[in-house]
Amino acid sequence: MSKEFFNGFLIFLGIGIYFLVIEFSGLANLYYLRFFNILFVFYGADRTLKSNFAEGKLMISENAISALFTALIGVFLSIIGLIAYSYMQGGDEYVQTLSKTLLFGGDPSIMTYSISLLFEGIVSAVIVTFILMLSWETRYASDKHQNL
Repeated sequence: MSKEFFNGFLIFLGIGIYFLVIEFSGLANLYYLRFFNILFVFYGADRTLKSNFAEGKLMISENAISALFTALIGVFLSIIGLIAYSYMQGGDEYVQTLSKTLLFGGDPSIMTYSISLLFEGIVSAVIVTFILMLSWETRYASDKHQNL
């Protein structure tokens, strides 16, 4: 199993457990708690970058792709998990109970809600990768660092 998939799976597990905890504690209607899932994406992608660095992979482009791939795996698995959990909880009726202030009002279906979260997750994965690459940037080989 590749480190990207393994760390993406860790992101999925972290997000899944986190959401189950807030669901069963009765806090699922507090939309701002949902934003903390980004911490799991940071953790998994950073773990991939640390592993790459330890292996001597110092090309910034390779590592950016690796971190993004890790984050996207976590996002896709989480969306699949959300869809499965939503159907187990009653389908579209369950989605109606989720906080409507997160993305949109109205009566979204499971697929509409999931696709919206998928787009949000993809954007989050790109932003997380960009932030991590900025923080790791001085450790990687690039033209500007080789001339110093």
